Amino acid sequence: MKQITSKEQFQELITQDQEVLIKFFADWCPDCTRMNMFIDEIIGAYSKYDWYEINKDEFPELAETYQVMGIPSILIFKNGEKLGHLHSANAKSPEQVIEFLQEKLG
Repeated sequence: MKQITSKEQFQELITQDQEVLIKFFADWCPDCTRMNMFIDEIIGAYSKYDWYEINKDEFPELAETYQVMGIPSILIFKNGEKLGHLHSANAKSPEQVIEFLQEKLG
């Protein structure tokens, strides 16, 4: 998963004409650490998509703009529009993440 390091990079990524997946996380977040233990396999299964991560604490205004209240959260963007949002409460297991991706991406 590639790291987003600026607001400009974030804006550029979300306006692409293909789906982009962005995980919001924080270094202090135990659920984020847990997700990191299983997310690589899921990324492998959905490798035709670009995956990025952004530290919510470094970009609180982006988190607020896109209603990221809890972490980890996975958001799907295309053409500048948010197509899906997997909220932290529903992102605790590989099964929950896969179900979300199947529903939003097929």
